[in-house]
Amino acid sequence: MMKKILKGIFLLAIGTGRLFSQENGEAKDTKEGRLDFTANIQNNHLWRGLIITDKPVVMGNLSYALDAEKKWKVGIWGASALADDKDNTHYKEINYYIQYSDGRFYIGLWDLYNSRNINTAVAADDIFSYSQRRTAHIIDLRTNYTFGPSFPINIEADIMLYGGANAGEVILEADGTYKKNKYSTYVQATYPVISGQKVNLDAFVGAGFALNDKTFLYGNGKNSFDIVNIGVKAGKVVKITDHYSLPVSMMAMWNPSNKYARIQLAATVF
Repeated sequence: MMKKILKGIFLLAIGTGRLFSQENGEAKDTKEGRLDFTANIQNNHLWRGLIITDKPVVMGNLSYALDAEKKWKVGIWGASALADDKDNTHYKEINYYIQYSDGRFYIGLWDLYNSRNINTAVAADDIFSYSQRRTAHIIDLRTNYTFGPSFPINIEADIMLYGGANAGEVILEADGTYKKNKYSTYVQATYPVISGQKVNLDAFVGAGFALNDKTFLYGNGKNSFDIVNIGVKAGKVVKITDHYSLPVSMMAMWNPSNKYARIQLAATVF
């Protein structure tokens, strides 16, 4: 079954490449607008040291630039697994965002909604529910900054500001009323070990903690601070035709807190 899925993904990538190479040859003079979308395929979905799904995933990102320089964007990001996980649940996610980026600095406000395995005893499975006590949505503040060429390290800091009842982010009083949010926070440092080559390599280390509680989302639930994501990511561009190239990557990650590791293979189809 897995071989058939991976074969299907490969054929999809190649077929899409041929399609876009034809379109690029026919529409060289097409004006580049503010609306854009991209698609990725991956053998799994890993996020901040967490295994979101071990099944192959298709991802899409639709964005619209609010200014001519394309620094401000709004968009919709979504993903879906191509098969059920071993617990018979299916990963599906849809997120909305607004972001600003000037190349070295990024800040974005994301609304995350993962519909997989929602526990209706503690969270609402209604995508339109934003109840402080029961919403499964997570309002996530994301920032990162890349220092100058002499010190090209990238620092990322992300804070969950609201929601996340299904993720354990909401703490209730004994009578079931809302008490507080944990504000789980993720901080990561990434350094380009090899750059400007056919194959580039980044190394990263990420840690988690909560601003308003002793435990946080990304760890094992025992420590107030922990290293949750260590790894390396290699990337290169594979030339398919004269008009189409396929950016691909391979990542190896370890989560020392949860004591697991994974390999991820990914491709940006367009």
